[in-house]
This record gives sequence, C-alpha cells and structure tokens, in this order.
Amino acid sequence: MANFRTKVKKAAICSSVVLGTAFTVMSIIASKQRKSNKYNNTNDQNPMYKKRVKFVENESEPENADGKRGHLEAIGDSSYTPTFYDRYIKRSLDIILSFGGMVVLAPVYAVTAIAIKIDDPGPVFFKQKRISQHNGYFDVIKLRSMSVNTPDDVPTHMLKNGGVTRVGAVIRRTSIDELGQLWNIFRSDMSIIGPRPALWNQDYLTAERDKYGANDVKPGLTGLAQAHGRDELEISDKAKLDGEYAAALKKSSWSGLKMDIKVFVDSVKAVLKSDGVVEGGTGVIHKQKEKVSAE
Repeated sequence: MANFRTKVKKAAICSSVVLGTAFTVMSIIASKQRKSNKYNNTNDQNPMYKKRVKFVENESEPENADGKRGHLEAIGDSSYTPTFYDRYIKRSLDIILSFGGMVVLAPVYAVTAIAIKIDDPGPVFFKQKRISQHNGYFDVIKLRSMSVNTPDDVPTHMLKNGGVTRVGAVIRRTSIDELGQLWNIFRSDMSIIGPRPALWNQDYLTAERDKYGANDVKPGLTGLAQAHGRDELEISDKAKLDGEYAAALKKSSWSGLKMDIKVFVDSVKAVLKSDGVVEGGTGVIHKQKEKVSAE
C-alpha cells in the first residue's frame, strides 16, 4: 500500500511539473504574440475601433458579408468599465478553462488534424480576421472545415457551392472546428462566453450589435445566440440576444456570473443535440415561417 502511495505521489509531482512547465511556456508565447499583434499598429487596426457605429445603406456600394450594401459610420465613442467579475474572475476562469481544455482535448486535436489532412491536404488550422471587443480586429483560429480553395471572408451561408469538406461537415456539426479558439481565449483575444466574433466585413451585424452594446464585451467561443438558435437566427435576433448577454455582464458581477453559467449549460445542451447548426442556414427560422405563411 505504501509503495502504491509513493507511485501515486511521484506521478502527481511529475504531472504537476509537466503541466506547470507547459503553462509557463504557453503563457510566454501568448504574451509575445499579444505584443507582436499586427493590429496593435494603428494602420492595420479597424478605423471604427472604440467607436459607436451605425450601418448606412448604399445600393451603389459592393455587397458585404451580410449580403447588405452600405458601410459603417462612427456616431460617437464607446466606453465600458468592466465589473470585478468581468475583469478578474471571468478572465481567470478563461485562462484555467482554455488551458485545461487544450490539455484534455489534445487527443481530439491530433485525430482531427490527421482526418483533415487525409480528407483535404492543406493546413490544419486557419486564421480569419474577425471583430474583437470595441470593434477592433483580431485573427480567430479554427480547425479547417472548408476546402483550401474556399474564400476566407465569405460566411458559409453565402457560398454558392458550400465549400465544406466531408470531415469539415462533421467537425462543424459537433463544433470541434471551434476548438482552435481555445488558444484565442488563452491569449485574451476572446472569452469562453460572449458574442460570437463577426467577420471583419459583417458591417450590418456589427452595427446591429452596437445598438445593444454587445460590441463592448469580448467575443466568445459560445454565446447566448449560439445556445438559442445559432445559424437559424436572423441577424437582428442574434444581435438582440448578444445585447441581452452584454447587459447582464455589465449590470453586476453576480448578474454576469449567473448569465455565464446559464449560457455554458445551454451551450452544452445545444452541442449535444447539434441544435441550430444549419449549413447555409442563417435565418432559417424566419424563412420557414415565411414559407408556412405563403402556404
């Protein structure tokens, strides 16, 4: 019995040393990446960074990633003072959960990487410019679910020929493709819970979210809209739910904690049921209602 306890103790010490070393190394890498972030350069940063915005329709302009013609205009400055929960507790949980997630899910990363390579040779991960907190820019990291020939800045629902690979269809349905964002969370680009980061050229969605102050908070791996409709929701409905989340986070530390717990639990249920995942399906609920009304 004593020998068994000694072995367990040695294993625990070795594991702690390995995990501690990994955490330290990853923290150093994350810090260096934050400092060298190209969007820290004002020439590369979004002109609408830290601005309140509105969407101005203009039929003479090119169609953006929302299928709308127009552009964003600044209507003021944005300001948000994080609560104690948001600044300290939520960030600490993000670090712990993202690091733990990357460690525990290492076998899933490995198997998925091999499957992606076999199905469609090319990079396992890809980066895509997205909207960060306060309408800034950052590069989101995802496990590649699309063909290497698919355009980078076009939402899935706007692709004429889909672009999703066979393995991609599986990892999108199970949300495995989103696991690359655990590094974004560890690096402080994102949070576990928050509005899903919009494409940099989804001006209409950005403006709709700004109506409700949703752009004031960090984007997340999952959010209230993700847990209650995801691809099936219209942009305006997504924005309202994201605003509801942001309002709870801003109200008080207790309110923010309760909302995060609710979204986390609801998101797990949605992932297990694959709820709201509809390829090319933004606004499906609304479209189905229109179809029923027409009939």
